[in-house]
Amino acid sequence: MKKALITILQYVVFLGLGIWIIYHMLHELSPEQEQKLIASLHQVNLWYAFPIFIVGFLSHFFRAVRWRYLLETTGMHPTLANTTMAVLIGYITNLAIPRGGEVAKCTVLAKYEKMPAHKMIGTIVAERAFDVFCLLVVAVLALLLEFTTISDFVADMMKDFKQKIRDHQNILFISVAILAILIIAAVIMYRRHKETRFGRLMKELAHGVLSIFHMKKRWQFIFYTVLIWLTYLGQIYLGFLALPDTAHLGILTALVVLVYGSVGMIITPGGIGAYTWMVAQILTVYAIDDGPAQAFGWIAWAVQTVIIILLGIVSFILIHPYNRKRDAQAAVDTEQNIQP
Repeated sequence: MKKALITILQYVVFLGLGIWIIYHMLHELSPEQEQKLIASLHQVNLWYAFPIFIVGFLSHFFRAVRWRYLLETTGMHPTLANTTMAVLIGYITNLAIPRGGEVAKCTVLAKYEKMPAHKMIGTIVAERAFDVFCLLVVAVLALLLEFTTISDFVADMMKDFKQKIRDHQNILFISVAILAILIIAAVIMYRRHKETRFGRLMKELAHGVLSIFHMKKRWQFIFYTVLIWLTYLGQIYLGFLALPDTAHLGILTALVVLVYGSVGMIITPGGIGAYTWMVAQILTVYAIDDGPAQAFGWIAWAVQTVIIILLGIVSFILIHPYNRKRDAQAAVDTEQNIQP
């Protein structure tokens, strides 16, 4: 009960942050900027909606393929269809319950593939840690390639960040200390209770986290990671082409927007408010007016959210009949095999 209340509180706080950002962004617009925002929204070329949807689906499909490589290191071999639908159900769950999607996709896949969900948790942790590393690599790459354009903007952001660190040094120190204590406590508990259920769970979790280093198909894993980030980049670039005010922007600008948009997605549930604000801020560096910049931010966020909702709903509808048909076919094949 306490854990549920904490989860609800976190959701309310971060959702409230997103709503406040939306209100602040719209409230700060001058009448002229509001007119530009509305005009930009009316100028969207809807013909780009279909290719953006296809590329968006591929990003989730490639993520499902990559997750299967991690699961294989733990001895699990789910079907690609179930893995893909589980990933999509996880994404739509995240829109309602922050971080709940990780639990949802493990639970769904475990149910239909008849595999232990707790063995998947470590692979989720490993995947998320690797994603953070990839975001850092992409951010450094974007900074190096576009240093001349965004250096002043990044410098101002870092200055504000350093000031916030100074203002909250005590909280940061306490948080690091608590994290260290929890890690030490987990190690001690594991050593004392290796053969208990808790010990086995910790061992499986550690194995999942280290699964990236154990996998035989690590190059395939890296290949699909590159594909995932390329599809993310492709969505941004196609979005540029859909708006007359951003159609002239190139692939390197899309790379920078991808980095800032990814940070916005982390800050609030589903990126609500934060994604649009971060994207709009960086587009102004490229001499895009506030109205078109915010219009692009809203459109990019809305399209990504709609893709998740549509694909998630379709997955919810299809996963049960797909597995019922699969189980029925498996039963028929088994019966035929045992007949003399």
